[in-house]
Amino acid sequence: MAGRPRSFDREAALAAAVEQFWRTGFEETSVAMLTSAMGVTPPSLYAAFGDKQHLFEEASALYFQRTCEAVDDATALPTAREAIARVLHDTARAHTDPATPPGCLMLTEPRLEAQREAIRQRLKDRLNQGVRDHELAASTDTDRLASFLVAVLRGMSGCARDGGSTDELLGIAETAMAALPAPPGDQTPAVA
Repeated sequence: MAGRPRSFDREAALAAAVEQFWRTGFEETSVAMLTSAMGVTPPSLYAAFGDKQHLFEEASALYFQRTCEAVDDATALPTAREAIARVLHDTARAHTDPATPPGCLMLTEPRLEAQREAIRQRLKDRLNQGVRDHELAASTDTDRLASFLVAVLRGMSGCARDGGSTDELLGIAETAMAALPAPPGDQTPAVA
């Protein structure tokens, strides 16, 4: 026997859940807040998504997928320096986009440590490629540099949540770019 058809758009409801978790975090988000944001009743939420934890897992997976797509697009650029600059600049703009909550769900939500580690690994892989391509010195500690970059991204998210402007975040991005090691044989300071 088939159940009643859903009376809501599941994808739209999931997008609304993403935004609610993004605004208030998992712990502070109540089921009442979710049902209000999603435009569904509690029974519909539970029938479609299970409990709050399962909804969060699905919502954060969708958010993470979109984040990975943006990072992968950036890391496909021809040089490591261009790739990192794009990640940082895109982050500054995304964190301060008036169409979305400030900051980044993945970078601020304590439950998403594994996703942050996956982004760190993507950055490290791109930095390793930069070393192999002789864009970065062979002595570059790519593990430490990738961790530094994730720390910068997390700081940018916090700054945006505190009301920081796009210009402020772009300034942080420029400063982070200066921390990248100069290409081998280049005696000039690194700038974006």
